[in-house]
Amino acid sequence: MKTKYFILTAILIGLLASSYTEAPYKKGIHFYKGSFEEALAQAEKEKKPVFVDFYATWCAPCKALKRTSFKDGDVGDYYNKNFINVSIDAESKEGKHIARYYGVGSYPTMVITDYNGRKITSTSGFKKPYILISFGRIVIP
Repeated sequence: MKTKYFILTAILIGLLASSYTEAPYKKGIHFYKGSFEEALAQAEKEKKPVFVDFYATWCAPCKALKRTSFKDGDVGDYYNKNFINVSIDAESKEGKHIARYYGVGSYPTMVITDYNGRKITSTSGFKKPYILISFGRIVIP
């Protein structure tokens, strides 16, 4: 009798494990994997503006933004559809130069540029998801 229950339990566990699948895509903003120059080239190819997140590894509001607002499904849907998204460590070798060019003075700072890299608008500090979407709508209604 114990063997039957063991086998039945093993089958149930197997069925549950095999039915578990990862979500077909990750919720939230998908950030471009490559250099800033490559992101600009991709933006030109797709005729999209660029959303740039400037952060520092030690910055608590930056971490909170990545953990919450950037992972929000509505934010991801909006930004992934309308922008090429880039996240730059503003204290890295490449990041320092780019952050200086855009006048980044605090973290997090988010900048929207055209595909040529010309700044359109920017904002700083932690933003709740609905505020982040409103920020993007300044450029793409």
